Amino acid sequence: MSGFLRCCRALDQVFGSISYITGKLVAWLTLMMALATTATVLSRTFLREGSVALQESVTYMHAIVLMVTAAYTLRHDGHVRVDIFYRRYSPVQKAWTDALGSLLFLLPFCVFTLAISWQYVANAWAIGEVSIDAGGLPAVFLLKTLILVYAGLLALQGLADLARNLIILTVRDDHG
Repeated sequence: MSGFLRCCRALDQVFGSISYITGKLVAWLTLMMALATTATVLSRTFLREGSVALQESVTYMHAIVLMVTAAYTLRHDGHVRVDIFYRRYSPVQKAWTDALGSLLFLLPFCVFTLAISWQYVANAWAIGEVSIDAGGLPAVFLLKTLILVYAGLLALQGLADLARNLIILTVRDDHG
């Protein structure tokens, strides 16, 4: 196997593993979200009291699940796709489509998101941004950091997908 193919396989395995592990770990927060939401509703209904921190924690968990599992979803081809044509493509045509999609759309989107969000997140960290609500969570800067985590994980998975598709295209070209 050529060095190029070994490198592509390694990228796919390492970056794909990161997506898989983070997706599986974070998925458990959906259970925590359901429990926290239930606790909030029960507390407001029966005790006539609410907790801003508990409500905000549900928002934080939802953001974590959404932003961190985007790469996992991409890894498992669970994203929305209008596949009127794609479903009829051969494996090689799919590899070309996916490789070009990663190069022309996904990776530039990730770089753009990182570029425009960096200062926004840095400012939140610089001031130690906290909730504006009394009793809220004191870590808005961590919530905003998820934007960078999202773009970074999605970029890594985009590179893994690109590597996997290059393997398909390279092996096909080598073997006719």
